[in-house]
Amino acid sequence: MKTNFDQYLAEQMNDNGFAERFEKAGKAWDVALQIVALREEAGFSQKDLARKLKTSQQQISRLESPAYEGHSLRMLRRVAEAMGATVHIVFESGANTSSRLLPVSPASGRVGKKCRT
Repeated sequence: MKTNFDQYLAEQMNDNGFAERFEKAGKAWDVALQIVALREEAGFSQKDLARKLKTSQQQISRLESPAYEGHSLRMLRRVAEAMGATVHIVFESGANTSSRLLPVSPASGRVGKKCRT
């Protein structure tokens, strides 16, 4: 059973501009939610993580905001490393839905040569 919102969203998704913005917002949510989950799993508050990264609690809050799109690879690597995690970058071709997972070395920030498909 579809709700009014489901019907509205389906209509809006017919607008290519809206669909593109909606998808982009969803990706920002994914990054924000992953950072929050990783931080909470590690048992850190935003303040704890900020101290560990020598930054402000406000910066951690910004990174965890779904509206924020200024994540740098450097900062994401720092966040991951502080909590014993790794960052992976996935590029997907529009024509080919198979993705390649590129490991990013925490030490150098360089993308690995081998790809897993």
